[in-house]
Amino acid sequence: MEILATIGAIVACILLFSFAIFIHEFGHFLAARLLGFKVEKFSIGFGPALWKKTMGGVEYRISAIPFGGYVALPQLDPEGTKGLQGTAGDGSDVSQDEMPPWKKIVVAFAGPFGNVVLAVALALLLAAVPNVRFGTLSSKIGDVIPDGPAAKGGMVAGDEVVAVNGRKISSWTEMQTELQLSGGKECQFTVLRDGTNAVLSLTPEREPNTGVYFIMALSTSNSVQAAAWMPDRNPIRQLAWDAGQIVRVIKALTTPREAGAAAKAVGGPVMIAEGLYHQVRRNGWDALGFLRFLNVNLAILNLLPIPVLDGGLILFALFELLFRRKLNKKFTDILTQAFMYLFLALMLVLVWRDVARSVRVHRAVSSAEKEQKAAESAAATNAPAMPSPAQQGGK
Repeated sequence: MEILATIGAIVACILLFSFAIFIHEFGHFLAARLLGFKVEKFSIGFGPALWKKTMGGVEYRISAIPFGGYVALPQLDPEGTKGLQGTAGDGSDVSQDEMPPWKKIVVAFAGPFGNVVLAVALALLLAAVPNVRFGTLSSKIGDVIPDGPAAKGGMVAGDEVVAVNGRKISSWTEMQTELQLSGGKECQFTVLRDGTNAVLSLTPEREPNTGVYFIMALSTSNSVQAAAWMPDRNPIRQLAWDAGQIVRVIKALTTPREAGAAAKAVGGPVMIAEGLYHQVRRNGWDALGFLRFLNVNLAILNLLPIPVLDGGLILFALFELLFRRKLNKKFTDILTQAFMYLFLALMLVLVWRDVARSVRVHRAVSSAEKEQKAAESAAATNAPAMPSPAQQGGK
């Protein structure tokens, strides 16, 4: 039964993640069709096709690299994207009628907008289901582990953390985010104690297997069972939290003081897949909440003004709209292809790092389980023998 449950959870993860990609690409596809663009291909995944079928002049395909997807639009896509799409040198006709830049902007924006629509629908659904669990861990300290960073820094039970390194926080999750972005450096914790603010200096400790930083303290509300991305039943506050988390990470990545730690803290596709898998196994509603969070992340990340992403296409079209001329085609093709290779290299690095982390965690868990079983076996062996019923009666 466990094997069937595992297979079912993996299939559910694939379907949920594929649905997020499909919605994104369908946004592009629908806008392109409505605005008169030529659509050559609609693909879930990048690279060579594993399956494809042509209908209505459009080739639909499932491709080998499952970290995204694309709609091939010769009137919009730079030639540099051909390699990423797995269509380089296929003889595609790109000499189509030129489209006005405003239409290009609408089509490029439609993909992220599709993810936003799905995220809103999921937030409304989750808010409407009575037994879905919401809530956050309080940033008020319930207990401090002896000899841990919190204890060494002077933190005591009853302190309420209100800021970390000058950034206001309102929950334990937000505090943990700031800890990860600190990279293990000394942090300034502002705590509310007996009605007044006090500033404590704490240096978090890193768990070697997961790479997560801790201060070795517990919240007063450890009974909360809601997932971290289920902060509030209100749909607006759900979506605001989703956007706030990804914006905070992007800001850290672009801030020299935090960029290194933020880069180490960022998870890749394997970590996302693992997170979704565990939520599917744990609770279906939490899995849908994770999918909502993921869609908001996809929407914001795709709108970054980087070639290969939708934001890069919007940037090129805005230049054309404002200056009444297109950027040099050779320049955009080279720029797009360069970022394409950077993107693929980044994916490989993140996959490698995620897999290495997953192996470390698995080994640590297996080792802990073996130690626990050995201890239980030793305890049973050394336990005094229970007297027989006859012996008990003779006492």
